[in-house]
Amino acid sequence: MRKRILVTGGAGFVGSHLCEKLLAQGNEVICIDNFFTGAKQNIVHLMENPYFEVIRHDVTMPFAAEVDQIYNLACPASPIHYQFDAIQTVKTSVMGAINVLGLAKRIKAKVLQASTSEVYGDPHVHPQTEVYWGNVNPIGIRSCYDEGKRCAETLFMDYHRMNGVKIKIIRIFNTYGERMHPNDGRVVSNFIVQALNNQDITVFGKGEQTRSFQYVSDLIEGMVRVMATDDKIIGPINIGNPGEYTIIELAEKIIHLTQSKSKIIYQPLPQDDPLQRCPDITFAEKNLGWTPKVQLEEGLLRTIEYFKQIKF
Repeated sequence: MRKRILVTGGAGFVGSHLCEKLLAQGNEVICIDNFFTGAKQNIVHLMENPYFEVIRHDVTMPFAAEVDQIYNLACPASPIHYQFDAIQTVKTSVMGAINVLGLAKRIKAKVLQASTSEVYGDPHVHPQTEVYWGNVNPIGIRSCYDEGKRCAETLFMDYHRMNGVKIKIIRIFNTYGERMHPNDGRVVSNFIVQALNNQDITVFGKGEQTRSFQYVSDLIEGMVRVMATDDKIIGPINIGNPGEYTIIELAEKIIHLTQSKSKIIYQPLPQDDPLQRCPDITFAEKNLGWTPKVQLEEGLLRTIEYFKQIKF
């Protein structure tokens, strides 16, 4: 049966891939986006589909729709973008959650919150499990995003406990792939753009900090599977690739894959930059039957080909 599904932030990097997947499954999709970081070119190929609708709207303002499911992805996710207007970032996470949850309560829709591994901050537990409360600086330059997402999780749980709203919470770890913004400041896109231009690759600190890198198709599959679970599974659920790499390893791999002449240079580590980040995905494996399929080199090659085709 065709479902009516609302995707906030649907024109963004992840949101556009989600809209594409939901339409391919035969659903009707309403995409809401204010186009701060989202882009028309991410979804233009979907606009001829009669079951796809785009609405320019900011989730900090209330809105109405008659849908069966809501995916709440609206929020800048890269440091450059979420620090550009820190107050608006907090508003997007908190007021956006309130508006989405209020809508879900009124129309009895199931709603999924796209949270983030940033709720773990600079973790003291490794790898990070869903029961870990995190180590977050509440007054740092990253806190507008970290604490905004933590507050959104609180709101989701309280709307569920107090009002019976059907919720799902996922914590997304570093994700990369086609339709990343070339200037979003994320490490994969930064390194690829620099390597393709034979520019110096900028590594912060000594490059010994670790990250896990998840290809976007694996994330989308995880999101759809979480939404399809029964009401007993709420989350939070880690969705990420547990393969762990140092930043130096990533830089060297991208230089190799692009056959770049780039050299690696070092700059001071930004404030509150986590030293380790890697998901424990045991819960997702057991309860969703989900595990990431795309290995780092394969995903990077696809992403490099995408960046070769666009102007930046």
